[in-house]
Amino acid sequence: MKKTSYYEFTHRSNIRSGAGTHILVPDLIHALGGRRPVLYSDKGLTQAGLTKKIERLFEMVPGIQLAGVFDDVTQDAKSSNINNGLSYFKECNGDSLIAIGGGSVLDTAKAIKWCIHKNVNRIEEALAGNVLEVWPDATHMGIPHISIATTAGTGAEISGISVVLNERLGVKCNLLNPFINSDIAILDPELTIGLPPKITAFTGMDALTHAVEGYFSNKSNAMADAFALHSAKMIRDNLPTAVSDGENREARANMLQASAMAITSFALAFSNLPIHNMAHALGAKYGIPHGLANAVLMPSVMKHLAPLYLPKVKEFAHSFGMKEIPESPEECLEQCINEIIALRQSVNLPDDFSEYEIDEVDMEEIISAVQNDPSGQAFRIPEDVITAVCKEVLGVKVRV
Repeated sequence: MKKTSYYEFTHRSNIRSGAGTHILVPDLIHALGGRRPVLYSDKGLTQAGLTKKIERLFEMVPGIQLAGVFDDVTQDAKSSNINNGLSYFKECNGDSLIAIGGGSVLDTAKAIKWCIHKNVNRIEEALAGNVLEVWPDATHMGIPHISIATTAGTGAEISGISVVLNERLGVKCNLLNPFINSDIAILDPELTIGLPPKITAFTGMDALTHAVEGYFSNKSNAMADAFALHSAKMIRDNLPTAVSDGENREARANMLQASAMAITSFALAFSNLPIHNMAHALGAKYGIPHGLANAVLMPSVMKHLAPLYLPKVKEFAHSFGMKEIPESPEECLEQCINEIIALRQSVNLPDDFSEYEIDEVDMEEIISAVQNDPSGQAFRIPEDVITAVCKEVLGVKVRV
């Protein structure tokens, strides 16, 4: 992107960061005008006691009460979860939303808010592909909304993007609207303590993928680059510690902030997303967690689509902490890829998807799924590149 090219910068969510900030939630939702908030969560958080932790806060604050708790959210913000959560909101006569969790819960809540605002009863009927709504057609929704992040990866607590699995079509669709993100985002490292190392690892690599795709986007800009480069540095510096020492609050806090910065870059420069394109297609087809899919795919996609990364790779390498940066962009990219692989190995994530037992006979379907995925419409990955990447990451022998 040329320095004189037009772009917009919007950062609507108010961020409250710091240990213990979750105790502010009842007062904050009340200040936003909420009197009967519905709390969205998932079964894992309920079993871990985090859902109850938020519920108890409302028992101590007069003048406001939870209208209900919905914790039937599963992986990938499925359309059925959204439809059920929407019906529950109406049954409870809710007037505001609080979401606690990772990307699936936070994206579910954002999609529910959008459905309420648009008078949509079943989201798959309104979201059959990417939906992009911008101001002035997109307007403030007037539904008080707080997100509480329990993972440091998606940045869904502040992004104006909701990734929804349309189960009817079997594809992940992107809903973009500058008003679906929460009014206030809570980044409290206390709530990420106890997150299993593997989930900490692949959500952290998800955040790195956001930084990479924001920075190397053909619509990148000065704001997007600033957020991307610093978040990449913070992830490299803090992710191994967050994984190996889950009680380290400083590393956890830094990862939450890095995740929020990375998604800001990603959203600012939203365009060619080859890593996410393949991750969405393979994730939807095989149930691979999104962060893990990105972690495995990132180095291979960068290698086989080198022309996308070569023009800006040296500055990225510098910010990523590489000490001796090669003069040649090709050598620099190769070294960057090796550094990302080393980071992935340091947090004990696999190099391929062999655990998912993907059959090589699926290759034709995989190519079609990648090329027809809504995330790939701005940049169509060539068939030979998809095949080459799959040959490396699927854990099966692929005919070429």
